[in-house]
Amino acid sequence: MKNLDAMVAVAEAMVAPGKGILAADESFGTIGKRFASIGTENTEENRRDWREMLFRTRPAMDDYISGVILFDETLRQNASDGTPLRDLITASGAIPGIKVDKGITPLAGRPGETITQGLDGLRERLAEYYELGARFAKWRAVIEISHPDITVGRTPSDGGIKANTHALGRYAALCQEAGIVPIVEPEVLMGGAHSVERCHEVTERALNSLFTELYEQGVALEATVLKPNMVVAGKKCAEQPTREEIAERTIKVLKDTVPSAVPGIAFLSGGQDNEEATRNLDMMNRVGGFPWKLTYSFGRALQQSALFAWAGKAENYDAAQAAFTHRARMNSDASLGQWTQGADDKMAA
Repeated sequence: MKNLDAMVAVAEAMVAPGKGILAADESFGTIGKRFASIGTENTEENRRDWREMLFRTRPAMDDYISGVILFDETLRQNASDGTPLRDLITASGAIPGIKVDKGITPLAGRPGETITQGLDGLRERLAEYYELGARFAKWRAVIEISHPDITVGRTPSDGGIKANTHALGRYAALCQEAGIVPIVEPEVLMGGAHSVERCHEVTERALNSLFTELYEQGVALEATVLKPNMVVAGKKCAEQPTREEIAERTIKVLKDTVPSAVPGIAFLSGGQDNEEATRNLDMMNRVGGFPWKLTYSFGRALQQSALFAWAGKAENYDAAQAAFTHRARMNSDASLGQWTQGADDKMAA
């Protein structure tokens, strides 16, 4: 393992009080869909302009963002004035990170389940990313809950969970070998019709399996950041929990599975709308009573309002940057348990 003390310092900075992580690591396909929603062509120049605008936003980047997860293209890309985009991030005091998984593929022998690709050649890629300035990485595993009516072949299976958490363990060990802090992301998808109770059960199984694998792979937990889903009902479920229940269940699952050595937990938004993700994070921090920092690692929930304000036009930069700063500040408040609906509405207006 390389430079454990330095990695611990990076992990702690990533979850510093009042700050969270901007996920700007959308693949070409994902960002293409987002650009299509605003009538903007998915070109290298437009991708650069969009992300450059985010990284130049003050005070969002200075005050509310601890790190930025980048796509491979962005880590290598220069701003319009020739400045490496990664240098814009470090100039704000934030830390550049890199998405290293290569997406999901069907898991053999497990219908309806997937496995994340990208372990082959990862050691060499991580060495290059370190030289390019990345000090943390992210790997996403996808765990889907089958429809409640399905009784045969229900997902996720124990084998499917283990395959994904084993890959997360191997990825995390390779990161730390390279001096890079791993974000481990076992995402239980919220798109189905399952109940909050079923999400609770599956999230607990996934996290128990994950920390078993991290231990067996020799991963230093104090230099690791967890990026889990919140415990919520599927979007298609008729009965939706209150934010109080979401907070209570999520905290319980974390207390039952996550060792206190982990410095922080940076939640994914997982398809929640902007304000919903903020409210739920705030409620958890108001409940309190846990040993880790609870913060955000949001993509769409930080970017969506700014994206629509920008609309692909340079003349809209000021409005887009104001929208990004607003959402970053609201999530910063939520990470401290200090968000209020009134402040959110006032700033949005």
